[in-house]
Amino acid sequence: MSWISLVMVGALVSDWPRPLIIAHRGASGHRPEHTIEAYRLAVSQGADLIEPDLVMTKDGVLIARHENEIGGTTDVAEKYPNRKTTKTIDGDSVTGWFAEDFTLAEVKTLRARERLPYRSHYWDGRFEIPTFDEILEFVRQEEARLGRRIGLYPETKHPSYHESLGLRITDAVIDALHREGYRRRTDPVFIQSFEVGNLQRARGRTELSLIQLVDATGRPADATARGDARGYRELMTPAGLSFVASYANGIGPARALVQPVSPNGELLAPSTLVRDAHAAGLVVHVWTVRADREFLPAGYKGDPLAEYRRLAELGVDGIFTDFPDQAVRALRTATR
Repeated sequence: MSWISLVMVGALVSDWPRPLIIAHRGASGHRPEHTIEAYRLAVSQGADLIEPDLVMTKDGVLIARHENEIGGTTDVAEKYPNRKTTKTIDGDSVTGWFAEDFTLAEVKTLRARERLPYRSHYWDGRFEIPTFDEILEFVRQEEARLGRRIGLYPETKHPSYHESLGLRITDAVIDALHREGYRRRTDPVFIQSFEVGNLQRARGRTELSLIQLVDATGRPADATARGDARGYRELMTPAGLSFVASYANGIGPARALVQPVSPNGELLAPSTLVRDAHAAGLVVHVWTVRADREFLPAGYKGDPLAEYRRLAELGVDGIFTDFPDQAVRALRTATR
C-alpha cells in the first residue's frame, strides 16, 4: 500500500485493516440483496462497509435496488402485473417494472427475492425494500450497539437517466449523507458511479470520497453527452487515471482489470493497474468476488479464499464481495 494512497482516505485507511471488506449489496450470497437483513448479516460477519445501490421512486425517495428495473428482485410482477412496460435505459431497451413508476407507499407493499436461480430462495418474500434513510438509521443503531464504525458505499444507479426524469439522484444521496453528519473526506463513506459527469459535479458539492467505477468493457453512459470518446479501458491508462484523479479519490474496477483471466478461467499475468492508480493518488477497490462456482475463475482451483488473497497480494485497497464471511476468513485472523 503506497503512502499517497493512505493520504487519500486518511483515518479511514489508517484505522482499519487492509484491504477493506466491502459487503456487495450486503451479505448477498446469503440473503436477498439490498435488504436490511442482508446488511445486518454483513456487519455481523465483519464487513467494514456495506454497499447500497440506490434508485429513486416516483415521489423522489431513494431506495436500495441494484437496478431501477425491480422485477428480478421483488414480487412486483405478482402484485402489479399491469405495470409492466418497456423503456430505454442508457441506450438499451429494457422490459419490466421500474422503481420510478411506483410511489414509496407502493414499493413498501413489495417483498424482496433472490435474484440468482442457483442461490437459496428460502428467504424470498420475507423482507421489505429499504429506503436510504432507513439504511442510515440502521448503520447508526449498529454502530452504537457494536461500538465501531460501519462504512457506507452508496452507488448512484443510472444518474443521467434519473436526471432526465427530474430525479436528481446524486444530489439526493449527498444531501442525505450530509444531513446524517457525513461531510469530510475522512468519514467512512465512498460515493460511486459508473458515470463521470455526476461525480465531477459532486466534487463541487462534497468533500466525501468519490469512486469512479470501471467496467472491463464499454464506456460511461454519459460519455456521448459529455463529448468524450474514451471508454473505460482508456480511463485506466496513466493519462486516463490522471483525469480521474481530477475529480475522484479512487477507482472501482472489475477484478479482471487487475487480475486478468483467460477464456477458460486460468490466471494470466497481473496488470499494472493497481500500481498506476496508486501513482496517480487513487485507491483501488475491485468488484466483485463471489464463491459461486459460476463466478469463481478456474485458476483458483475451486478455492474462493484464494481469490481474496491474490487480490490482496496485488495491493488492492478494498474488495467487494457477496460473501463477507469468506473475505474475513481469507484476510483477517478474526472478525473485529
